Amino acid sequence: MRDDSVKKMDGNIFEKILGQESLFLDRKAFDHAFEPSHLPHRDREVEALVRNLVDALNGHIPSNMLLYGVPGSGKTVVTRFVLGQLREKGKDMGQPVRTYEINCRHVDTRYRVVQTLASKLAIRGDVPIPFTGWPTDRVLEHLIDRMDRAGGVHIIVLDEIDNLVERAGDNLLYNLTSLNTILKHSRCCIIGISNDLHFTQLLDPRVAGRLGQEDVIFHPYGATEIQDILSDRASTGLRDEVLEQGVIQLCAALAAQEHGDARRALDLLRISVQKAEQRSQIRVEPRHVRLAQSQLEHDQVTPVLQTLPLHQKLVLFSIRINEDNGLRNISTGEVYRTYSDACLNVNVEPLTPRRISTLLNELDSLGMIMARNVSKGRGGRSKQVNSAIPKTIDAITTMAEADPLIAEASRCRYRLQSQL
Repeated sequence: MRDDSVKKMDGNIFEKILGQESLFLDRKAFDHAFEPSHLPHRDREVEALVRNLVDALNGHIPSNMLLYGVPGSGKTVVTRFVLGQLREKGKDMGQPVRTYEINCRHVDTRYRVVQTLASKLAIRGDVPIPFTGWPTDRVLEHLIDRMDRAGGVHIIVLDEIDNLVERAGDNLLYNLTSLNTILKHSRCCIIGISNDLHFTQLLDPRVAGRLGQEDVIFHPYGATEIQDILSDRASTGLRDEVLEQGVIQLCAALAAQEHGDARRALDLLRISVQKAEQRSQIRVEPRHVRLAQSQLEHDQVTPVLQTLPLHQKLVLFSIRINEDNGLRNISTGEVYRTYSDACLNVNVEPLTPRRISTLLNELDSLGMIMARNVSKGRGGRSKQVNSAIPKTIDAITTMAEADPLIAEASRCRYRLQSQL
C-alpha cells in the first residue's frame, strides 16, 4: 500500500540543478594541474630555467637542476610552463626535445621510475616492459636504447624527488645522472623538485654534485602575490562580478598563513563559489570563504585522525584532554603521564618514553601538533607540545567514533594539572 506521506517528485531530480546558471565559466582554471598562460611573480624562476634549458635548443646538454620551495610555491606549474614552451620552440627549430614528468610520491621505486620512462618511449613492435618482474638493469638497458633511438635531448622531471630518495635511496639518481656517459645519439637532463631544502644531505656526495648543478629556490607567496594569482584565475574561470569585495583578499590572507600556499588559496576560492551556488546565490561573500575554510580543514584533518595508529591516537588524545583542562606548552613528561594512564584504562601496554618522543615527531610532521625543543639548562632539553588541529574539529570525538579503545579512554578520569 502506498504511503501518502511520501510526496511524489515531479520530473528528474537533477533537472533543478542542471537548470541553475553556474557562477563558473571554467572550473578547470582552479585545478592544481591547470597550466595558466601567465605566471605572476615567478619571472625570476622562469628566467633561471630558460637560461639553462635553452642549451637543449642549441644541441648541448642543459645542467641538471634542483628546484626547492614550500608546497604551493609554483615549482611544478612553472616547470610545466617552461617545458611546454621549450617543446614548442624545439618543434619549430627541428630540434627534438622530449620531456617526462614523474611524481615520485606515486612512482616511488627504482624499477617503477625506469619502467615508466622506458614505456613512454615505446613504439610499435617494442617488447612491453612489465610493471614488475624484470631485473632493473635490464629495464635500464631498454631505456638507454630507446632514448638513443629517439635522439635529441630528454628532460626528466622528478617531482617530490625527496620521497624517492627516502624510500629507494640514491642508486637511481646515480644511474640517471650517469646517462650522458653512456648515451651515443641523445642527451639527458634531470630536474628534481623538492619541498625539502636539506634532502641532498641524504645523497652520496657524487650524486649530490651531479644532480645539484643549478639550484633554484621558490620563495613562499605573500598575501598580495596570492591575490594577483587568484584575480588571474577568477578572470578566466568565473563570471563577471560574482565576487564581492574582500573575497579574494580573505582567501589570500588565509592561504598566506599556510606558508604562502597558492593551491590552498585556489581551493578556498573554488569551494567558496560552490558554497554560494549550493545556496542559489549569485554573489560570493566572505562568509562563504569561512564556510569553505571549515570544510577544507575538516576534509584534510578528519581522515588522518580516523586512520592514525592506536598509540598515536592515544598520544594525541592525551594532548587534547590536557588542553581541554587549560594547559598550553605541555611538556613531554606530562604527555607521557597522561598517555600511560590512558593505556592503563584501556588495558594496552604503554610504549617507552623514547618511542613516544618519536611519535610526537611524527604527529608534528603530519601537522597534528606543534612540538618545539626548549632548553632546561643543566636539565637538558625537552619538548613543549600544543595541538595544531583547528578548533572547529572535535579531535577526541572523531577518534572515538573510529576506535572503540579511544571511546573507552574518553570515558575515564585522569589526574591532570590545572595549569603549566
